[in-house]
Amino acid sequence: MSRQMTGAKMVVQALIDQGVDTVFGYPGGAVLPIYDEIFQQNTIKHVLVRHEQAAIHAAEGYARSTGKVGVALVTSGPGATNAVTGLTDALMDSIPIVVFSGQVPTFMIGSDAFQEADTVGITRPCTKHNWLVKDTSELSGRIHEAFHIARSGRPGPVLIDIPKDVQFATDTYTDKNKMRSHYQPAVKGSIEGITDLVAAMEKAKRPVFYTGGGVINSGPAASQLLRELVDATGFPITSTLMGLGAYPASGDGWLGMLGMHGLYEANMAMHDCDLMICVGARFDDRITGRTDAFSPKSKKAHIDIDASSINKIIHVDIPIIGDVGHVLEDLLKVWKSRGRVTNKEGLEKWWKQINDWKKINCLAYTNSESTIKPQYALQRLEELTKGMDRYVATEVGQHQMWAAQYLGFEDPNRWMTSGGLGTMGYGFPATIGIQMAHPESLVINVAGEASWLMNMQEMGTAMQYGLPVKQFILNNERLGMVRQWQELLHGERYSASWSESLPDFVKLAEAFGAKGIICSDPKDLDDAIMEMINYDGPVIFDCLVEKHENCFPMIPSGKAHNEMLLSADAEAFAAGANLV
Repeated sequence: MSRQMTGAKMVVQALIDQGVDTVFGYPGGAVLPIYDEIFQQNTIKHVLVRHEQAAIHAAEGYARSTGKVGVALVTSGPGATNAVTGLTDALMDSIPIVVFSGQVPTFMIGSDAFQEADTVGITRPCTKHNWLVKDTSELSGRIHEAFHIARSGRPGPVLIDIPKDVQFATDTYTDKNKMRSHYQPAVKGSIEGITDLVAAMEKAKRPVFYTGGGVINSGPAASQLLRELVDATGFPITSTLMGLGAYPASGDGWLGMLGMHGLYEANMAMHDCDLMICVGARFDDRITGRTDAFSPKSKKAHIDIDASSINKIIHVDIPIIGDVGHVLEDLLKVWKSRGRVTNKEGLEKWWKQINDWKKINCLAYTNSESTIKPQYALQRLEELTKGMDRYVATEVGQHQMWAAQYLGFEDPNRWMTSGGLGTMGYGFPATIGIQMAHPESLVINVAGEASWLMNMQEMGTAMQYGLPVKQFILNNERLGMVRQWQELLHGERYSASWSESLPDFVKLAEAFGAKGIICSDPKDLDDAIMEMINYDGPVIFDCLVEKHENCFPMIPSGKAHNEMLLSADAEAFAAGANLV
């Protein structure tokens, strides 16, 4: 039996049918009919953020930590344009979200009406797909299709722009199970390509797995299959920033993160390998460095759901288009059926070389008894929280790289960060989304003071909804990564890379009704971290750290993986051990 309802009611009903339990948003005139329907039901929770950018990042944090589609709702005009940064962030990092934006009535479109913007035109380059729905009869079907597109293939953001008169009008609701989409990306990889890869694995003397966020996006089964494959073959594995946690940091095959601020052993293995197996990553510039010098000695295989990523940046010898989980399942089957063959002699020599690289201790730094080093702060945070039911988000900058280097992740979906777009202000609202999805878990945002201030207003959201998110700010009173580049590459000309006016973060926390903690002495750090963890509410932790510490290792722009800059401590260690 067909159901008649308004467009606004269709939005809420479709969300319920899609299993949505939380929506992040900010009301305005063009979406008031939808907000009125939200008010009249109790199935979906609505979280009122303080800025539309934060709504999108919160939806991203929810999606990344659960594997579900995140949902945000914004009004027309500035509501939609404020969402653009979050949409682009989700597109770059392949995060499945559906965003609803209000629009002026259809008869006013094009008239420069109050709070009108060409939302579909503006967001076309930063969404996986978008629609302007001008007919209420099409609305429910478009919503169901949006969820299908957001979560299928390479995940990403989808936007639906809904004029206000479409929300008021009544028409027939299309049930979810009646929706048929033409978008059906292939998930099974070519058996021929998989067999070619197995043959290469059997002969390889210096193989390495290079994995990315696509493993996590594929679901928990993909991460489990990856672990089984790595442990069974004995091959080493490294990961992009987005892929951390797909393979456990405590695993025998783990080399750490690779790329611009990746570990020495990971980057050297990538440079010297003879078989590079890319699984769910896209060869972005933070990983490859100089493309003409990237992994120059290797045969290259690439497993990816997105056909457009294959041979886009790095030419590969064995392309396999398909869902990571399905391909890894078939890869394991073929490898086992052929006798579980590996080049044991070659692997033994390869691991000896890798272990020699590990001896360089590329994360070495000189600690201080009087000043908190940022590396030490993260080492203590890791030591005091590992084994807990913990989720970590970050802002963007030096602290983000140190977090990736010093925090260990044993499981997927526990690490949320802005990788491709590098969005300052991402981490705090992301923790709002994560905590809503995991109310009993410890949720920490590792931040820099500059990034954190970009969305500091979300303290109001945290307080309103009783979300005990912990804001762990490494405060160096500098735009740390900008300052580092200026020191190393721009003749120490520190142009606009510090703030002469920062708030008292403890008083700021208290102004919102939250808890503020400040710590500047390494001897007090453990107690202060435990105070943060044990407080049953939102916390701003102002951790005053060394102002001019640089993040190493670092591959300078235009350099190859084997041309890393190491800290003076790591260089001295390596020279003393005759390792370089």
